[in-house]
Amino acid sequence: MGELTVAELLDRKADRLQLRLLTEPHTAGKTIMTDEVVSPGLVLAGYTDRFTPSRSQVLGETEVMYLHSLGPAERDAAVDRFLQFDIPVVFVTKGLEPPPPLIERANDRGIPVVSTGHKTGVFYTAIKSFLENQFAPSTFVHGSLADVYGVGLLFMGRSGIGKSECVLDLVERGHRFVADDQIHVTRRRGGILIGRSSEVLGFHMEIRGIGIIEIHSLFGIRSVRQQKRIEVVVRLEDWDEATNVDRIGLEEERTSILDTEIPLVRVPLNPGKNITVIAEVVAMNHLQKYSGRFAAEQFNQRLIERMRSKAELETYLEEDYE
Repeated sequence: MGELTVAELLDRKADRLQLRLLTEPHTAGKTIMTDEVVSPGLVLAGYTDRFTPSRSQVLGETEVMYLHSLGPAERDAAVDRFLQFDIPVVFVTKGLEPPPPLIERANDRGIPVVSTGHKTGVFYTAIKSFLENQFAPSTFVHGSLADVYGVGLLFMGRSGIGKSECVLDLVERGHRFVADDQIHVTRRRGGILIGRSSEVLGFHMEIRGIGIIEIHSLFGIRSVRQQKRIEVVVRLEDWDEATNVDRIGLEEERTSILDTEIPLVRVPLNPGKNITVIAEVVAMNHLQKYSGRFAAEQFNQRLIERMRSKAELETYLEEDYE
């Protein structure tokens, strides 16, 4: 989780969000500490008990018109009540001009007031998306990430076990490369994990014996994507006959990244195993589970029904004395 000054926000998003600083330049040094963006609501009318000043505030047409409708004394009181808090930034939408007392008091308090030309609803969507990405918890994990049939597979395992080679083979078969070696993972709202490459590595990959290659230069722009939701971790492991390997798959193993649990599939490797096809099956099996088809569970249920049916037949024959 990071932090963001209003000056940095203006530098990065001024054109896209049509932002313009209305207060003095020194106010832009204020720091935004959270991705929460709200309207002040009843604070302007006098109720401040439930107000959270750490959030960025948005004044839409309703709030601005309300302030303009007040008499000078009431307007000053409403503005003073609103700006008594240590607010990180106040956005004014639709290019509206706020009443003069707001700018004056904001300059005195060191609170930046920023105008945007967007309508309130459009601005909320855009600024929330940007701030959620800015403040999302993140980490780096070692592995390779690919989009296989629309499923984000994160390949993990010891160095040199074949993660990159597996992803390279998947790309050759028409799937899409996302990142290799250092995967930058962020957690979005709802526990969604998004993986992408680091800025330095981009769409490059190291293949032992060859060196660094650039995926989209070799396979075309359709072979890569900027980011992908991580849905399954595929852990490649050395084959060990002493290790108990799940051969039915009734119990789904899970792992945690950024306190978010996702399915984990362990694949023990031995000579001749086609890990690329197995990876495709992992992706398709994951899609089947989303549609309500759990092959291992259905197979187990058929076995139980078969055994029950056989037991009932044997009981019937034992009790049939004709």
